[in-house]
Amino acid sequence: MTEELELLRQADPVSADEGPWRDRPLTLRAEARLTALTTDAVPRTRPRPARRRRLLMGLAAASSVAVAAMVLTFSGAGSSPAVAAPVALPLHADAASVSLDTLARRAEARARAAAAQDGPRRGSHLQSWYMNMESGPDASPPVTVPEERITSWNDDGSGSELVVATDPRHPGRPVIHDNDGRWQTVRDGKVLHRRTYPAGSEARHSGLAARTKPPTDAGKLREQLSWLYGGADGTSTTPQLLSALSSFRQEWTPGPRETAAVVRMLADADGLRQAGVVTDRLGRRGQAYVYDGPDGATNSTRQMVILDPRTGELLGLEITFTKDEPEFKIKSGEVMSYEAWMP
Repeated sequence: MTEELELLRQADPVSADEGPWRDRPLTLRAEARLTALTTDAVPRTRPRPARRRRLLMGLAAASSVAVAAMVLTFSGAGSSPAVAAPVALPLHADAASVSLDTLARRAEARARAAAAQDGPRRGSHLQSWYMNMESGPDASPPVTVPEERITSWNDDGSGSELVVATDPRHPGRPVIHDNDGRWQTVRDGKVLHRRTYPAGSEARHSGLAARTKPPTDAGKLREQLSWLYGGADGTSTTPQLLSALSSFRQEWTPGPRETAAVVRMLADADGLRQAGVVTDRLGRRGQAYVYDGPDGATNSTRQMVILDPRTGELLGLEITFTKDEPEFKIKSGEVMSYEAWMP
């Protein structure tokens, strides 16, 4: 048996950190969906990434009913109760919106005027929310954990990573923190993780995706995202594409040419409809495009992409539940996750 295993290892030239099959944590969306699929077999689960990569920022106002149902008591700093009751961003009914094709043309015009040095940058700055859920009759209500992460890699392979517990919508208030499965509140701005990497570290500490420069052609970008983040055969669905876009944006901050490719890729995607104008979680006005078709699991989510109306830059991604999920104590209209991207 030992000899057979060794022969198999020699026959497989793909290492564990290469290609779409490389070992890596599930995305938050995949964690939640895996939990939903296995609820009957596992009566109580807590979907939580092995290495949380999404940056989380505090949630906005919630309905009084949801607030009453989800006020939780935590140990740790601060005395204010923590509330987890997300609601979807509302559309501005009186604001004019533009199609994805129109916005793609704007982004392409900006790309043509970009300077040679206006390329993509390794790393990202992200704030977002992630709803942590439990299932089963004795499950606790959902909890939304706010964090902020800044990652950066330099040409010499040096870099840094900073994770902070903060909620910019409620400065100074205690922030919910998941301390190894134990909920507590910490002070606003508490540093949860800080690390610097010396020159030459990038190859050892960043994944293949972070070292693979994104193309500036929409079709080639879609192929690359499919290969790196799922749907390796190039036939990824729109939900898979949006999930891949989120993962890509955590690795790279696109320049004008890459941004134009992203918007054109979205314009060519199936099922993304023009929804209107929203004000995002950081107070920025953006154009919203929604996918509410089959999501590949329980068909219970709506995905919203928010783009800058002038440049086409990705401002945010929001996933909202479209039906009640009693097993997780979730109501239709509550937000599963939200990401706000910054330059």
